[in-house]
Amino acid sequence: MTDLLSMVKTETRDAVAIVTLNRPDKRNAINDDMRHQVIDALDRVNGDDRVRAVVLTGAGSVFCAGGDIAGMRARLDAPRGKVGFNGWRRQKQTHRLISTIYHIDKPVIAAVNGAASGLGCDLALACDFIMAGPEASFTMAYLKRGLIPDGGGLYFLPRRVGSVRAKELIFSARSVKPDEALAIGLADRLATGPLLDDAVAWAADLAVGPSAAIALAKSIVNRSIDMPLETVFALGSEAQSICYASDEHHDAVNAFLNKTAK
Repeated sequence: MTDLLSMVKTETRDAVAIVTLNRPDKRNAINDDMRHQVIDALDRVNGDDRVRAVVLTGAGSVFCAGGDIAGMRARLDAPRGKVGFNGWRRQKQTHRLISTIYHIDKPVIAAVNGAASGLGCDLALACDFIMAGPEASFTMAYLKRGLIPDGGGLYFLPRRVGSVRAKELIFSARSVKPDEALAIGLADRLATGPLLDDAVAWAADLAVGPSAAIALAKSIVNRSIDMPLETVFALGSEAQSICYASDEHHDAVNAFLNKTAK
């Protein structure tokens, strides 16, 4: 059995942090303890200036099977009058997990090594980019349990594949394999070599820019789809003012000018 203290593993390759869901005996299903550990791990790497990008993956043969069935059983066994409020509190923690992934300052790649089902699919969708391994699959499996997507899929999925296709994937709860996922925009790249190596190499390419500029640009892009142009302009102006004052901007300009002057 997986020890509570190791439900999430973190390692670093140069400037890339690899965060691994580590309950392979439970198909990396998310329970309350694991949810907190993932949030804590991401908060730590987000606060580490040595880390410039993040790869999220799963241990074993599955990326994440979704919510832990034991938690669902406990919910059903709770007194009827407490089911709604207990569920609301659990929803808040799930949304905190998804928001932590989505709003982290660094680029995040989901390296999907196997099935990403239900909440597991939502975890991948919350990342900036998705790389699918040859055994990857994506399933919005919620309707199979009489539920709707509650981990951000109702927001992220239509933004990736369009509203009509999102409805089809949610209503059918069917499995999407890597080639189709790439074709419809559910995945951004397919691994051509070992998945984790390919994902780390891609993350390293995304990590070469100034960290402040990347964080600010990501923050605005994440919100821009729901904003009028003028609001995006205003946010961009504020962010650019921060960039103007950064050491990275000054060093880059001086390096360019010094090179040009030679």
